[in-house]
Amino acid sequence: MSTNVYEGMFILDANRYSRDAGGVANQITAIITKCGGEILVSRLWEERRLAYPINGQRKGTYWLTYFKLDPKQVAAVNRECQLNDNILRNLVIKIDARIADALISHAIAGPQAAKPPTPEVRNDAVPVIDEELAAAIEA
Repeated sequence: MSTNVYEGMFILDANRYSRDAGGVANQITAIITKCGGEILVSRLWEERRLAYPINGQRKGTYWLTYFKLDPKQVAAVNRECQLNDNILRNLVIKIDARIADALISHAIAGPQAAKPPTPEVRNDAVPVIDEELAAAIEA
């Protein structure tokens, strides 16, 4: 049985997640393991306002999961997610084996690793203005 590494992004019902965070998140793990998968990383991504209401919900909790699974079982995972009332939407994509380790280690590190570097401030920078633009500004 060959397995691939997959990334799953799940939008959870924010109201149900706030009442029982562990129970709702564990349902994702249960679905994947029921279909024969192995969880590599599973964590909260963020909670945000949805672009449009889904099943009357305006907020969603995004849950990120990396897992190994037999390719024949992906459809079963998607079907189980559709049947689960706590999962509003889901997307499962195959991850290229060459970058799987980097993505997993980044997910383990969490949101602190995603901070952009602070820009360097230079005092010696001189603004360059085109002569035609300068003439147009003065006119």
